[in-house]
Amino acid sequence: MTDQSPHPAFEAVTDGIIVIDGVPHMADGRGAKIPLSMIKDTDKLIDQTVRTILGFANPLSDQVARFKQHTFDDIGALEALLAEKYGARLGGAKGNKTLMSHDTLFKVTVQVADNIAFGPELQVAKGLIDECLNEWAAGARDEIRTIVTRAFNTDKEGQINRAEVFMLLRLEITDDRWRRAMEAIRDAMRVVGSKTYVRCYRRRDIDAAWEPVTIDLAKA
Repeated sequence: MTDQSPHPAFEAVTDGIIVIDGVPHMADGRGAKIPLSMIKDTDKLIDQTVRTILGFANPLSDQVARFKQHTFDDIGALEALLAEKYGARLGGAKGNKTLMSHDTLFKVTVQVADNIAFGPELQVAKGLIDECLNEWAAGARDEIRTIVTRAFNTDKEGQINRAEVFMLLRLEITDDRWRRAMEAIRDAMRVVGSKTYVRCYRRRDIDAAWEPVTIDLAKA
């Protein structure tokens, strides 16, 4: 099992008070020790509020990390048991699978998403696409120009907009150069890794819609 112990700096949220020669101090953002009497009451209140919230958040984060590891361990143990008994793996070829309680009111899904990068063939595709756009009548297919612009504009991490590139592949265009461009895009795709997601769902009865069991604080 992966070590889920917290970083030493996060093991406990103290009151931040440092006593020097019997005088209470607090450190500032530069590491300087400031006498408590010289710190504004509002700053003390903000500091106390943040530390109170983190006092709950840190152990909760550790608990979620342990839950995630236990979930993968439990699913892995189930897969090993089924493989030993039936000589077959659980789920599809990519590792996606759905586990459901006997009353069908609870389910756990495992989804494996490939991390796709693009090779140099993508620039060949861009050149062919530009040829098409330059020769098509002015003002025609403006929506395609917009998709192309978004597809080849890099995001804040310097990555090609993959969703827009995939949208290009769905366009039905018969121009031979366009088709060669789409072939170049497909050839440019490289699977450089994958990430596994586990999601839990529940429903009140068999006719009710599935509701996700939310663990992400931003979506709670």
